[in-house]
Amino acid sequence: MSSSPDDPAFGLVLRPSAITAFSRGSGVSTVPFVGHWNSELSTITTGMTVFPPGTAIPLHTHNVEETVLVLRGEATAVLGDQSVDLTAGEATWVAAGVPHRFVNRGAGELAIYWTYAGRFVTRTTVSTGRTVVHLSEEDRGASGS
Repeated sequence: MSSSPDDPAFGLVLRPSAITAFSRGSGVSTVPFVGHWNSELSTITTGMTVFPPGTAIPLHTHNVEETVLVLRGEATAVLGDQSVDLTAGEATWVAAGVPHRFVNRGAGELAIYWTYAGRFVTRTTVSTGRTVVHLSEEDRGASGS
């Protein structure tokens, strides 16, 4: 496999403090571990979202599958018609098209690390039916749970 000028340097270290975070409202922020270097050859999109106590991302779907690992805190994952409680070190998987959301159910900050099985990810908000490109300017919003 050949590399292009848009590919990251081998061994590149991505630090959250050096990457622009996206505000998602209600104190929720996303740090995308993707950037201008994420080329057409990339097969994943990845990043981290931090939730203050009592916050959640609205119910939504994606066009690709997603895995979520809880780095710290306690979450309730609403996946379709089921709810699963997760704590630090636990992970879950969401199939493409399944409505889901993650709620900070703990007293402290919740941090999740997410990976999408694709480079071009969309998010469709269930309540509005609106589809946007993931991490685009239009892809914003969190609310108290």
